[in-house]
Amino acid sequence: MRVLEAGDTIGGGTRTEALTLPGYLHDTCSAVHPMALASPFLRSLPMAEHGLEFAHLELPLAHPLDGGRAAALYRTVEGTAVALGDDGAAYRRLMGPLVRAWQPILDDILRPVVRPPRHLLATGRFGVHALQPAARLARRHFQTEEGLALIAGLAAHSMQPLDAPGTAAFALTLAMCGHAVGWPVAVGGSQAIANAMASLLQSLGGEIETGRVVGSLDDVPGARAVLFDAPPRPVERICGDALPARYRRALRGFRYGPGVFKIDYALTEPVPWTAAVCRRAGTVHVGGTLAGIAASEADVAAGRAPDRPYVLVAQQSLVDPTRAPQGGHTLWAYCHVPNGSGADMTDAIERQLERFAPGFRDVVVDRHTMKAPEVEAHNPSFVGGDINGGAATLWQLIARPTLRPSPYTTPNPRLFLCGASTPPGGGVHGMCGHHGARAALGGVLH
Repeated sequence: MRVLEAGDTIGGGTRTEALTLPGYLHDTCSAVHPMALASPFLRSLPMAEHGLEFAHLELPLAHPLDGGRAAALYRTVEGTAVALGDDGAAYRRLMGPLVRAWQPILDDILRPVVRPPRHLLATGRFGVHALQPAARLARRHFQTEEGLALIAGLAAHSMQPLDAPGTAAFALTLAMCGHAVGWPVAVGGSQAIANAMASLLQSLGGEIETGRVVGSLDDVPGARAVLFDAPPRPVERICGDALPARYRRALRGFRYGPGVFKIDYALTEPVPWTAAVCRRAGTVHVGGTLAGIAASEADVAAGRAPDRPYVLVAQQSLVDPTRAPQGGHTLWAYCHVPNGSGADMTDAIERQLERFAPGFRDVVVDRHTMKAPEVEAHNPSFVGGDINGGAATLWQLIARPTLRPSPYTTPNPRLFLCGASTPPGGGVHGMCGHHGARAALGGVLH
């Protein structure tokens, strides 16, 4: 087994770099890892033996609202329900059965959708809710601004309009994971996940070569099977005539999703959130009400950079002191923008942060920004700044990247796909690689 990595360091979307002042470490893409603990594949690996440690804040998630109010996702369904007040009973009815069956549900939804579920009852219950637009799910079950906003912020991880079918699946899955395993951060940075995987691979006899740009199949001579952890665009270019023209056209028709604008901050102290619950959370969804978040995501879908963006925020240094010098803190934040947009969203993001944390700019000592084209330049797998490996439309959750009985295979029996453009999509869960490897082992390697 040989891994060819184009970058000078391994990790892709799980890298940690010194982007601001000396002593501050920033996760360049993924930062919070519920799926790393929930993934059936990653749970089966001895990652702790290879140096990986996770840390949990008291709360997985908080969601501030105007006037100092906030919704919060607690580690238990009951704790979340109590905090939601009038929406508590509805939250128990919706999430209780899903959390009790979280393992069989994830076992099914982290597989290709074209395959029938193994756990029909549990996954069927999930699917009844998950196939809805998130806005409809929220309004059917909740009445308070807190309950509605909590679902909206979770669903907006889909990078799709909240009235799009299937967006409810993102809200339910992330909430389910928060209750089942939490939303932890990797001690030392997300790079620690990549480093542990590399250590495990090498202990099994595998090799990793960095700085190896693959421009064509000639750059991987002698391989009995080639697995591409890459989106369709470079796969089609690299493989050329080794793939039939019809399949190449299908790859070119794959749709990419919105991009992101990313800011990494060095702070003198934690963010001065007005709502105290936000100071105890590892992740904060900044965007206000369901209507506000829906408007932001609708703007992005229409090709506009939103004036009041939905901002995802992570506060890793609150629980991991390795991220900053003593007394200092880091902050990780990004918002969605149209694919490939060159918009500078610094002011828009900071206006949103000041809205819920007055005085935020006073604690900033340095910042590092990346526009969507710079996100792609940093990691070519993020086409147009799309960190999810392709638009998470309902069709592309089924046909990802094309409609085939096994989406990890290609018409060439030597070539396989295993990146985030295959099911189940983006995220630090290892399932795309797991399924891609099984496809290869069932093909040319046996």
